Amino acid sequence: MKLCYRCGTEWCGEKRPSPKDACEQCHAYIRCCLNCTFYDEHAHNHCKIPTTEWVGDVEKGSFCDEFTFADRVDDETGNEKGSRDAWEGLWGDSG
Repeated sequence: MKLCYRCGTEWCGEKRPSPKDACEQCHAYIRCCLNCTFYDEHAHNHCKIPTTEWVGDVEKGSFCDEFTFADRVDDETGNEKGSRDAWEGLWGDSG
């Protein structure tokens, strides 16, 4: 599922989102680093692709050609949302 990183609302667009597309529920940018499958806060430039340019605000609309919408799953359906969420679901907050 293509879900908003901020509120979890499903994005129902049929095409690749543009840098100006926003979530209908919370108005967060849809095409941003936080919705990209390559986003990794621990990687160089916060991206798993080493040749991407630095993005100062990962919540802003992105013009990156490498953008690929990350597949997440709605908590209400019981499908997994991502490895971090799955880990926290198993072990809880260890802090």
